[in-house]
This record gives sequence, structure tokens and C-alpha cells, in this order.
Amino acid sequence: MLPALLHALAGQDVPGPLRVLVAANNCTDGTAALARDFAGRLMLQVAEVALPAERANAGVARGLAMDGGAAWLAEDGVPNGALLTTDADAVPPPHWVGANLRALAAGAEAVGGEIRLLEDPSDPLPPWLTATRARVARYWAAVRALAHRLDPVPYDAPPRHGDHTGASLAVTLAAYRAAGGVPPIPTGEDNALVAAIERNGGRLRHAPEAWVRVSAREEGRAAGGMAEEMRRWRRFAEGVEPHLLPDVAHWDAAFRRRRALREGFGRDLARIAAATGADPARLAALATESVNAIAFVARAEPALPPLTARMEPIGAATESLERLAGRAEAA
Repeated sequence: MLPALLHALAGQDVPGPLRVLVAANNCTDGTAALARDFAGRLMLQVAEVALPAERANAGVARGLAMDGGAAWLAEDGVPNGALLTTDADAVPPPHWVGANLRALAAGAEAVGGEIRLLEDPSDPLPPWLTATRARVARYWAAVRALAHRLDPVPYDAPPRHGDHTGASLAVTLAAYRAAGGVPPIPTGEDNALVAAIERNGGRLRHAPEAWVRVSAREEGRAAGGMAEEMRRWRRFAEGVEPHLLPDVAHWDAAFRRRRALREGFGRDLARIAAATGADPARLAALATESVNAIAFVARAEPALPPLTARMEPIGAATESLERLAGRAEAA
């Protein structure tokens, strides 16, 4: 699947050179040699590595790629560059790089791209998959609609999606370095990187123009990756297990608490502590070390008592979310 990605990167609508670094970790199928065949069409480097079993995971591999990209920019004397990461089975549209760069130029430190499923006209996606995808998309659209009503964030206002995964993630070079790079963890390294950027006060934008298509394959090496999600969706569709997600009460409480933290930064922390059950001294210390409200929310939320979530069938949960978001909008 890698040639489709490299062809797409070679056809990006951007002025000037596009540096592409391929990290081929523990590959035994000729991936590195195939990537090098594109050296005439791209400014391309191939980092071929054999990681020991305990480090052969997505976090280490993505970190090698992004660290290599940062070093490449430094070698070329580029002080204010950007790093974009994706996966070998992704196919971005020609405007993908430009859309990410425009969002960064507009003030974001990180940009998440929407994840869409790759469709082959000769082999359409099965009905169960398109139906499940539609149900999942509707649920999360309702969650975002409620979030916008209860805790609107000006730098990530609608229209927006909700994805910020390694298949499409852009960060400024400065924000990447300040965050300490990609955490070398087996799974969730993309979300952990974004969380670190937000703890530093960085703005995350879910730009609607930034998107990629990824394979709907059910076999993959990355723990917790897209292939694993596809297998879960199949189990839901086949009735092997129920498709349960947090109910409306959970999201209502989460967004109201997040808004209270955001609005309380630099103001009445004692009231927030009383309302959330947090330690006032701990909140005060977190506020002192936070450069803005974004950083304070990102640092304070993990310090608060966890919110309980009642899991509900996806259909019922979605309808309840849509009703509450509608009432909030009317109000």
C-alpha cells in the first residue's frame, strides 16, 4: 500500500520541496527498497531500523520518523518548520499538506486530520462497514455538537471533525520539541503527543479541509490501531458484542466541568475546587504552572475525581445527545 501514499505525497499542491521520511521498522517485505525507488520524485529519506521486540511498536517507530524529520529540518537550517505524520496505508488528497499548513499558519500548534475509509471502486466496502461507520460518525457528531453548546472553544469552532490520530497529524516544529517528541509507548502515542502539546498551552485544530483515506483492513501490526478498530466494528455488526458508548449524562458533566475549569483559570479556583471535589492547593499549583487556560484544563482534568460513565447502546445514546444539544442550542 506504500506506493499509493508516496504517489499522493509526490502530487501535493505545495510550493517548494516536500521532505518525506519513511521509517521502515522491522520490515521484511522490501518496503525500504520500494520507498527508495521514489527518491527521484521526492526529497526522500528512508530510515530502515530493526527494533528489538520490547521496542517494536507504533510509539517508538513514529518517534523515530518524526525525530528524523525534525533533525532534517535542523540540518537544512529551517527554524520554523512543520512535521506531518501519517501511516503507510493512508492516501491523502492533493491539498492535504496545504490544508494542514494553513491551519498551523492560522494559529494552531497541532492539526488533526479527519480519517475516512479508503474505497476501491472495484471492491466496494461491505454494507455492514458503511452502516457501522455512519452510526459511529453520527454519535461523535452529536458529542461535538453538545461540546460546542456547553464549552465552545474559539480556536476549534465548527465546522470541525474530531480526529487527531497518527494517520493525519500536523504539529509545529517548536510545539513538537517543547512536548518532548512522541512518547515511546506501544499504543496511543498520537493522543499522548497531542495531550503533551495541550499541557504546554498549544491549540489543537480539527480542520475540516484536512483529511486522509485509510485502509479498512482488519489485519495490522499496531496495537490499538485502525485494523483493531475494524475488527471491533465487525463484532458489533455481527452481534457478537453490543456497541456501547458513554451516555449523555457523562458528556454533559464532562463539558460543563471543562468549561468551569476554562472560565475559572486565573479567577475563582476555590469555587471550582468545591464544585469538582478537587484539592484547592493542587488546583492553585496547576494554575501557577499553566501558561493559559488550555494548559490549565489539560493539567487540571487528570487531577479531578474521575467522572463515571454509564454505557448505553449507540443508537439510544446518540438520540439523547442530539436532543440535549438541540435544547442547548435553543436556549
